[in-house]
Amino acid sequence: MNEPLQTPFDSVENAQQYIRLLAEAIAEAKTEIAADLASATEAGLQRRLQALQIVQFKLDKLEHHLKTSGRLLNDLRTLRRLLLEERFEPVATTKKDPAA
Repeated sequence: MNEPLQTPFDSVENAQQYIRLLAEAIAEAKTEIAADLASATEAGLQRRLQALQIVQFKLDKLEHHLKTSGRLLNDLRTLRRLLLEERFEPVATTKKDPAA
């Protein structure tokens, strides 16, 4: 029997890993854009500088959305565990007085 191909969205945990990878890629892109912004500023390339500023703004927005998505996925994972009773509440043990 053939197993279905695994995609980043087969489970909440896989989706979380996918979001983490996207966040890493965005962080790398932001570093590159910062360097390009410095170069464009030094060279006095106004049109390129404006375009890079827009790119930086869009990356910031995307980063914010990914952080929000990560929190939503955490909430979903917690709710799934609660509903499927995967997470057990620790039982508080009390010591009884043996003389009683």
